[in-house]
Amino acid sequence: MRKFENPLFINTVCLGGSTEEKLRAVQAAGFNQVELWRQDVESFGGDTAGVRTLLNALALELTDYQVLLDFDGAPDNIREEKRQEAIRMLDTAFELGATTLLAPASTHKKCVADRVEEDLRWLARQAASRGLRIAYEGMAWSTHINNTAAVWQMVQRINEPNLGLVVDAFHIFVGHRTVDDLNGIPMNKIFLVQLSDLAELPSAEHLVDTARHSRLLPGQGDFPLETLIKRLQEGGYSGPIGLEVFSDSLKKENPINVARQAMKALQDVLA
Repeated sequence: MRKFENPLFINTVCLGGSTEEKLRAVQAAGFNQVELWRQDVESFGGDTAGVRTLLNALALELTDYQVLLDFDGAPDNIREEKRQEAIRMLDTAFELGATTLLAPASTHKKCVADRVEEDLRWLARQAASRGLRIAYEGMAWSTHINNTAAVWQMVQRINEPNLGLVVDAFHIFVGHRTVDDLNGIPMNKIFLVQLSDLAELPSAEHLVDTARHSRLLPGQGDFPLETLIKRLQEGGYSGPIGLEVFSDSLKKENPINVARQAMKALQDVLA
């Protein structure tokens, strides 16, 4: 089995501190890439040029810019607003030098299922006009498309070359699903892989709260991450792989120490 030589990233949500402190910690820990949130740009005074300059100085690439929430299937009363938000985020992604915008499947209770395909096709084409890609993700609590297999079905149906998917270990395993959800997915349509862990599966009522506050680094819980890693290795996945660990406790620690701890956890699970 081949050894992973993929670009390694960390999501800034893992770290406390200012945007600059986070990015310097990411670089110090040896990551190649970073997932950047719109909040990171906002807390940098909205200075996209300044963020891009800092990224270049640290030799860090952007895995993606995130996150465009509740876009697909937006109900009539917010549909135009969400399209304008999407355009602003795409323009910001371009200004930052990102290649990819991350858009999870909608969690809006009034998400219009029959318009998801139309909206995503519009988004993919808007992204393509800027030389960008859209990474679509099914979250365990998304309204209609809440697993990787369903995301792949939609991506296939839309069939735009710049539309791919996110594989997130949390949303696979917390939903009592398996890596069989990856069956039939070409590795080049997986735009990024996010890893995290959990010691105990939450009840449905605590799912979102756990996801946003209590994830663990790989190896600290009981997710069968080795099954996902094996599937990706066997398939020859060569895209970015990294960490998205929402953790209140990690955010309270020194970001450099957390980033180094995160890199070790990532290297260990990929070894």
